[in-house]
Amino acid sequence: MAIESLDLKKNEGVKEKDNSFSEFQEILKEAVDILNYPPQVFEFLKKPMRFLEVSIPIRMDNGQTEIFQGYRAQHNDAAGPTKGGIRFHPDVTPEDVKALAGWMSLKCGITDLPYGGAKGGIVCDPRKMSLDELERLSRGYVRAVSQIVGPTKDIPAPDMYTNSQIMAWMLDEYDHIREFDSPGFITGKPIALGGSKGRETATSKGVLYTLQMVCELKRIPLTDMRVIIQGFGNVGSYLAQYLYDLGAKVIGIGDALGGLYDENGLDIPYLLENRDSFGIITNRPTNRITNQELLEKECDILIPAAISGVINKQNGSRLNCNIVIEAANGPTTKEALKILDEREILVVPDILANSGGVIVSYFEWCQNNQGYYWTEETVDTRLKEKNNRQL
Repeated sequence: MAIESLDLKKNEGVKEKDNSFSEFQEILKEAVDILNYPPQVFEFLKKPMRFLEVSIPIRMDNGQTEIFQGYRAQHNDAAGPTKGGIRFHPDVTPEDVKALAGWMSLKCGITDLPYGGAKGGIVCDPRKMSLDELERLSRGYVRAVSQIVGPTKDIPAPDMYTNSQIMAWMLDEYDHIREFDSPGFITGKPIALGGSKGRETATSKGVLYTLQMVCELKRIPLTDMRVIIQGFGNVGSYLAQYLYDLGAKVIGIGDALGGLYDENGLDIPYLLENRDSFGIITNRPTNRITNQELLEKECDILIPAAISGVINKQNGSRLNCNIVIEAANGPTTKEALKILDEREILVVPDILANSGGVIVSYFEWCQNNQGYYWTEETVDTRLKEKNNRQL
């Protein structure tokens, strides 16, 4: 049965023209200069060491064959195998994939993980595809990139609109190609196939622990804090539940269709119960607002947890919050960062705030290599220790 269709390009955000890769290079250059590294360091790190573009022919349910474009960027493997997610989205571009691979290298560096950065993606709209089509696409991608990935080369993981089921298909296809079981090839997979307990919630918990540390440093209470979360997928939904349970007031949430806002606080358990598998809840309520309107509502904490570039030069001056916690990858453009800095709005960057996912992916890889699996309590304790050590 086909999953409900939705035009993600038109509805998911307020993203500017894609210049994510050039912004990565500009910020990297500034960092290299501040650290007084020789210019050769920037020249070496400004581009991925390897970039693969593939065409993936897939038989659709109607009997027709469609060709999907896929990408894999491997930024740098000096510290170890590269690591990074695979996203299924109609807006995937080579520039985005290259930039995200670079940011992942920095994220692994600041969290002291023995990885370099990578990122992959397929240009598709998963909401317009059946489960059988998604399986064929997932397996086709692995066949196309199998020569450059592996547990000691490049380790994929879930990202936007991919999940543990897609990781399971990819792992199975890789095992068929290599003719042996290799659970360390991919992370974010089901527990039964060697996944780690706590992986599904890891990014959300990492954002939560970062927010709690920021509140502690700023000496502001989390209870009754007014929070807006733009994005209600895996990261945003778990985070909303955690904040709701801790007594924070989640007054706004957004998804691919728009946003919901209530200054008295939203009924998060009800919304979680009634969302679809892609985190869509605003297809039902009649009081939906746009994502742009949601981002500009007054709140204490704004957490962009969807796509990149949603906070930009057009709306940076209109944000009405005290702190931005970047749960998404690259949600704030360089121009917007300057605006927010001038307005004295604290921005906690994504390479710190959302590092929980790659940290627990590392734990999963370690467990696969050892053949010894940890309890969820052990995973959570080690995640909190490693996450808070960076602050």
